[in-house]
Amino acid sequence: MKFATISKSLLMGFVLLLASGAFAANKATITLQHSATVNGTTLKPGDYKFEWDGAGPNVEVSISQGKKLIAKVPAKMVNLGFSSPQDAAVFNAASNGNSTLSGLRFSGKTYGLDLSGQSDDMQAGSSK
Repeated sequence: MKFATISKSLLMGFVLLLASGAFAANKATITLQHSATVNGTTLKPGDYKFEWDGAGPNVEVSISQGKKLIAKVPAKMVNLGFSSPQDAAVFNAASNGNSTLSGLRFSGKTYGLDLSGQSDDMQAGSSK
């Protein structure tokens, strides 16, 4: 009888572990070396946590600094065709010197997040 109780407990724990993993958010912390704009919000240099739910292609990214939510941005998951060597932010530079955060890449992953609405931007240069 004890064996049946222990087996049921282990099974319930395993099911709970799988269920919590299915709803877990993906996240990464990336340091921005210079100011950049994303979806109308200016991000100053510093460490930011990027967190998103879902497997794509369309996701919503929450951008936080410390415990403060800075912005929520729509994004599209894109296949990079290669494994990124490090976590990195992708920027588009305007002729006036301003930068726009257009994408994110993640260490060891073959996918990235396009924040610009144009998937071609993910092939551009990156800066950590």
